[in-house]
Amino acid sequence: MKRMKETENKKQLLNSKLKNLSTRIFNGKSLVLSQSTPYEVIARFDRTRVRYYAAPEKKYTEPLVFTAPLAINMAIYDLYPYRSLIKYFQNAGFDVYLLDWGRLKYDSRDFNFLTFIDNYIPQCIESIQKHSGSEKISLHGWSMAGIFVLLYTARHHPSAVKNLIVLGSPIDSYKSGGIGKLYRRINYMLSKRPAFQQKVYKGILPKRLLHTPGLLNAIGFKILDPKGWYDGHKQLLQNLDDDQTIHEHATLGNFLNHMVDYPAGINQDMLFNVWLQNPLKNGSIQLKKQKIELKHIDCPLLIGAGKNDQMVTAAAVEPLTALTGSKDVTFTLIPGGHLGLMSSQKSSEEFWPALAEWLGQRSTKI
Repeated sequence: MKRMKETENKKQLLNSKLKNLSTRIFNGKSLVLSQSTPYEVIARFDRTRVRYYAAPEKKYTEPLVFTAPLAINMAIYDLYPYRSLIKYFQNAGFDVYLLDWGRLKYDSRDFNFLTFIDNYIPQCIESIQKHSGSEKISLHGWSMAGIFVLLYTARHHPSAVKNLIVLGSPIDSYKSGGIGKLYRRINYMLSKRPAFQQKVYKGILPKRLLHTPGLLNAIGFKILDPKGWYDGHKQLLQNLDDDQTIHEHATLGNFLNHMVDYPAGINQDMLFNVWLQNPLKNGSIQLKKQKIELKHIDCPLLIGAGKNDQMVTAAAVEPLTALTGSKDVTFTLIPGGHLGLMSSQKSSEEFWPALAEWLGQRSTKI
């Protein structure tokens, strides 16, 4: 009798696993948990929207402004109801704003770094100042957005930026593991033909070739982190009887499968300038006729790198600590890879509280 019951339980468990696997494969959207936190759109500029997430009990005058990198969708900031970066800082007493660039397409192919540094970010911050009633803000940038907020702050010297947070952004790109060595090698090979090198760096390649659609970005992200992709699927198959694992796999998969286009101009600046020429290691960058120097940044600065980040290694991020004019610089390693430093459970347990404490010490209490 006992053996029959054990056999029946095993059969039920197998059926449950097969049902969950079928749902994950054929109806994955029904399992997605991301972007469940309510928000208000307080400003629009072309496709750009400024999202506002009010703190349930506001404790600090200065709001926290998340600046998103391109290519990703906004789900990473509000990934799970129980592990949401936005919700965590709301509950910590900060009004939160998110700069959502929208779904860029080929008609945005002329967008470049200066489009965001000189146009969209200043407009967004002005709208946040008016809406929040606070002249000062804390500005957060991850990955490419870390480059955006660095260059915006260095170029415009805005009094608005009270605190600056830069996570997982390449400063000395050649130190970024194997990919950094590859970029160094490509730049060296191009230097053998100086005339051709100058043409490439000045934009000889057609924008149609440089513009990358969201699907290609999604594939590229997975190729650059094959271990993370493999581990995720392995964990799913080992835990098909666990509802949370099923939901998290579907939610993260939905995020990774719905990347947004990289405009050609952005690829020109990021690939051929930041990665290949690697100017930021010396503290400055030339964008068209504009030279932007990081030494002009003098606000408190928190710099973070993923412990297991293979796309932008800690060695590539850490040089920023010595390149600004700030007298209050903190460098920290964050659990996870390039994506995990923003969203992993360990990051939420170890880094989010540390960031909240760092911000709280440098913000005005109400």
